[in-house]
Amino acid sequence: MPDLTLILLGAGNSTRFGKRVKKQWIRVGDDPLWLFVAKRFESFYNFKDIIISANPTQLAYMRSHANYKFVKGGNTRQESLKNGLKLVDSSYVLVSDIARACIDKDTVLELIKDIDGADAVVPYINVSDTVVYNNETIDRDNIKLIQTPQLSKTKILKKALDSDTVYTDDSSAIKALGGEVKFVKGSKSAKKITHFDDMRLLKCLKAPSNDFFVGQGFDVHQFCDGDGLYLCGVKIDSKLSFVAHSDGDVAIHALIDALLGAIGASDIGEIFPDNDDRFKDIDSKELLKDVVSFIESVGFEIVNVDITIMAEYPRISEYKMTMRELLSSLLHVKPIRCNIKATTTEKLGFIGRKEGVAVSAVASLKYINLGSEKNEDIDS
Repeated sequence: MPDLTLILLGAGNSTRFGKRVKKQWIRVGDDPLWLFVAKRFESFYNFKDIIISANPTQLAYMRSHANYKFVKGGNTRQESLKNGLKLVDSSYVLVSDIARACIDKDTVLELIKDIDGADAVVPYINVSDTVVYNNETIDRDNIKLIQTPQLSKTKILKKALDSDTVYTDDSSAIKALGGEVKFVKGSKSAKKITHFDDMRLLKCLKAPSNDFFVGQGFDVHQFCDGDGLYLCGVKIDSKLSFVAHSDGDVAIHALIDALLGAIGASDIGEIFPDNDDRFKDIDSKELLKDVVSFIESVGFEIVNVDITIMAEYPRISEYKMTMRELLSSLLHVKPIRCNIKATTTEKLGFIGRKEGVAVSAVASLKYINLGSEKNEDIDS
């Protein structure tokens, strides 16, 4: 059996998919699509390595899911592939797109079987409809629709891509180099997910699990002289402010940690470090927007949040409804699902001495179900 590495390309922005969730993060049961596809290939063949290209913003989060090799994707498919090839030391490499989720075992084994005497082996399907090109009908028997995965000799593929020419697939690059390309019959089940409607044609995909995910967050900030305090995105009139690298919104910071905790994505300090000048005096609402966007892009939606503000000062009763409405708009939930509570510590400790404020937050999330009415409304 050939010495073979698998590269899965999943660094795209899914702009044509038309949903907030990136297609590589569509959930199949409990697995994101990229992991579902990797496991599927892994069951077909004993690969030397499995390498997955990832969007740089999702690379660290991908690594927390599985023990594959991950590489930063580029601005184009070809750049991502070249980055992946740097990690390949096997004689052959099999390259596929994560969006082509329902590839069958027979196709993969047929590619491997036919590698002798060729520099690349690619699957194709025939065209059944009449084909017109430049207003002229052409012989459809001469048309091949090329699919992935594509199997190549590693050295040949690396050399073929070592140019400024942009190729739409691996076989085109090898063919341009003068290499031998062999074609084998592919499968209609290997349709690529480009648009949302494509998913309805793929029988191997099942609905996401109905699990709920809960995270909690806690943060504390000390008072200093200033011109107002920010809590839950709302400015409270005061002669005090918070000691902080950002605007010091301790409630939003606790909430961000709760949201990140629910999806297993570390904490606010790792994502927005307090020694990074990009976040100096930043509006914490902008940080929350970034986190919510990331959460949705990797396949989650927020169900509800519950925030407890612990303070002797300031009193927030008159601000609570404004806070709830503002946060609900940022979290894409109804106001009733964004609860805000306030309490004191009975004058005990630093809170009781009015030296600062502490906030705890709890958030529950679930996987985005693209077939649900709620998500159709959100994404329309």
